[in-house]
Amino acid sequence: MREIWFAAIVLLALGGPFPVAAQAPVTPPSAAAQAAALKLTPDDRILGKADAPVTIIEYASLTCPHCAHFDVDVLPKLKAKWIDTGKARLIMRDYPLDEPAMRAAMVARCAPPTKFYPFIDTLFHDQQQWIMSGDYKAALQRLALLGGMSKSEFDACLANKSIEDKVLQSRLSGTQQLGVDATPTFFINGIKFDGAPEEDAMDAAISRAAGS
Repeated sequence: MREIWFAAIVLLALGGPFPVAAQAPVTPPSAAAQAAALKLTPDDRILGKADAPVTIIEYASLTCPHCAHFDVDVLPKLKAKWIDTGKARLIMRDYPLDEPAMRAAMVARCAPPTKFYPFIDTLFHDQQQWIMSGDYKAALQRLALLGGMSKSEFDACLANKSIEDKVLQSRLSGTQQLGVDATPTFFINGIKFDGAPEEDAMDAAISRAAGS
C-alpha cells in the first residue's frame, strides 16, 4: 500500500494533478461497492444533525475554483434551508487535485472536529490568496495560526503520514469505488448528482431525496 502513496506523492511533488484517467476503474463500480464507499466512517466530518434524513456527500479539492464557488456562494443558501433545519447533513470528503490541496486538507483534518468546517470555509474563501501567495505552505500556516493552531502543531500535522494516507485514500476510493473523476462531485442519499452545483438544481435534488 505504501507504494501507492509513494507514487502519488511523487506526482504531487512534481506539482501536477493526479492522472485521474489512469486511476479510473476498468469496469464501472458495482452497486454494492458504491453503497459501501458511501457509508459514513469515523473520519467523516458531519455538517448538520447526525441523524438528518438526507445525506449529501461532496468530493472536493481545496484548490478547485468550482468547489470554492459552491462553498462560498451556494452552500450558505442550502445550509439555511436544509442543514440548519435538520433536514439534511453534509459530509465533505477529500479529493485533492494537487499537493497544495492535499496539504490544506491535512491542516483541516488536524483541527478539532468542531473546527473542521470553519477551516474549510476559510480555505475556500481565501483560496486565491493562499494558492497564489508564492509560498502556499507559509500562507496555510498563517491561516492555521489564526484558527488557533500553533506552529509546532502545524509542522507536526504536515509531517503526519497517517493523515496524509487518509487524505490520499479518500481520493483513491472515490475514484475506484464511486467513479469520481472531477470536483466537486456530489452524492445525495446515495444518488450521484449530475447537474451544475448551483442553488436551484441542488435544491431540487435535495427536495426529491427528502420526498418533498
